[in-house]
Amino acid sequence: MVGSGKVHGSASEARSLPGGGLSLSALGLGCAQMGGLFRPMPLDDALATLRAAWDLGIRYFDTAPYYGYTRSERRVGTMLSEQDRAAFRISTKVGRLMVPAEAVGAEEFGYVAPLPFPPRYDYGHDAILRSFEDSQQRLGLAHVDLLYVHDIGRYTHGDAHAAHWQALTSGGGFRALERLRSEGRIGGFGLGVNEAAVVADALGEADLDAVLLAGRHTLLEQAALPLLDACARAGTAVVAAGPFNSGILAGGATFDYAAASPAIVERVSALRAACRAFDVPITAAALQFPLGHPAVVSVVAGAQSPEQVRANVADFDRPLPADFWATLARDGLVADGTPLPAGR
Repeated sequence: MVGSGKVHGSASEARSLPGGGLSLSALGLGCAQMGGLFRPMPLDDALATLRAAWDLGIRYFDTAPYYGYTRSERRVGTMLSEQDRAAFRISTKVGRLMVPAEAVGAEEFGYVAPLPFPPRYDYGHDAILRSFEDSQQRLGLAHVDLLYVHDIGRYTHGDAHAAHWQALTSGGGFRALERLRSEGRIGGFGLGVNEAAVVADALGEADLDAVLLAGRHTLLEQAALPLLDACARAGTAVVAAGPFNSGILAGGATFDYAAASPAIVERVSALRAACRAFDVPITAAALQFPLGHPAVVSVVAGAQSPEQVRANVADFDRPLPADFWATLARDGLVADGTPLPAGR
């Protein structure tokens, strides 16, 4: 469905959540890299990257306690402390308590030289409140715009999912989030996950303001379309994170944080060929694609440097022809019925 989505706009354009009261810049900065994801990031480089995003009009920043074992939150808070609080939106996450330890490994879960605060999962009522208060102190902020339940679901927990889900539901985790929202300490809450199924379950348990869905609605993968449609009907905004599918759409070799299969490599090759035919960088197509769906209010991409931020903004703002999107649909390179950007 070419042109069935919203007009694309610019990276700095503010887009409102369905419930009103909150708006996010169309392009947000994912801050896992600020915690040293896959490679070390010195403090000066992290702050320069964050400031470059700010200077280019990005006003939505997504972080989490888990990123670098609290390092990302500390760095993001340092940069944002220089800014007018009313001028930006920030999201962080709950579901892990970061517990002091004598030492941690040189690299854990992809984070290089993380701080000595390894995670312990806890989605219960009191843990949600404690995690939020700890994040407030690391960020230096009394108010957080969006608070996501991080990595709930079978994708992360496997056989342990049922126990964690019980903590979130009957154990009072959602109740704690509703309390924080009603008290005005957060602007809204939702889930921050890599799987669609658990979001569908959560829509039946709580009134979610937004969900951050990583890697499941991208130029390469549209299996989550029914979920996005359900979110649109429920008035739940979708933040589309991981638009490069952990690297394969940006020149890397990984998909979903693992080596890409031959089938994925072949599909990416077909997408690249379509992009070349219209002189479209595949990175630009990947960044712009998610906003074709009416449920999506923001696309969140990470960056390792100010240069990567500038490249992402340029790709996001690059005009792409409607004929390009029509070709993807015609040639079966996106799922049938996928809402696509209007083209410019």
